[in-house]
Amino acid sequence: YDAVFLSVGLGDVNSLGLEGEEPKGVYDAVETISELRQSVNLRELSVGRRIVVIGGGNTAIDISVQSKKLGAEDVTLTYRRGPEQMSATWKEQEFAQTNGVRVKHWVAPKSLQSENGHVCGIEFECTELNPEGKLVGTGELRNMEADIVFKAIGQTLVNSLDSATEMPETTGGKIAVNSKYETSLAGVWAGGDCIRSGEDLTVQAVEDGKQAALAIHRKLT
Repeated sequence: YDAVFLSVGLGDVNSLGLEGEEPKGVYDAVETISELRQSVNLRELSVGRRIVVIGGGNTAIDISVQSKKLGAEDVTLTYRRGPEQMSATWKEQEFAQTNGVRVKHWVAPKSLQSENGHVCGIEFECTELNPEGKLVGTGELRNMEADIVFKAIGQTLVNSLDSATEMPETTGGKIAVNSKYETSLAGVWAGGDCIRSGEDLTVQAVEDGKQAALAIHRKLT
């Protein structure tokens, strides 16, 4: 081959990092959104009454709004920092609230509560920034009832290549590229969510593909 372009995205979801096994009713937001997008009949999709979404990005906004539109009685989006630190834009945050989603800032999940093996609530610890600007817990605890919990706390790169295949260098969990979208491997370029080029949005991924294609064309000619 003369050139390879990697646009593998981010195929895995970060864990909540809480002690114990996750009970039933705790789902990855990305996987659920994928099922929703491919569903022929939305009426066949099950939806909880009390939904808590953990995250502060566009995926968290998306699953929150979709859950409300599917008929959830109560949907709360929780984020460990303030609205200014959310990766979701102000427009997206406003969109969620105007669609009936409650947004709670400065709370971090501490433990999942379950009943008969199914999630029934979450214990949160209130957070704040200390004088050094580091996020810390205040010790104040809050409980939220929930029969469905969605994790939307970021995605991670998955090595989908053969185990014997050399992987390009990564930084911060994403493929490292130069200004021409070249990876550490000769003849291999990358773009989209799997690299750090800006926002994790479709429009950004399309722009990455365009610029990488131009770079590949210049290299080969």
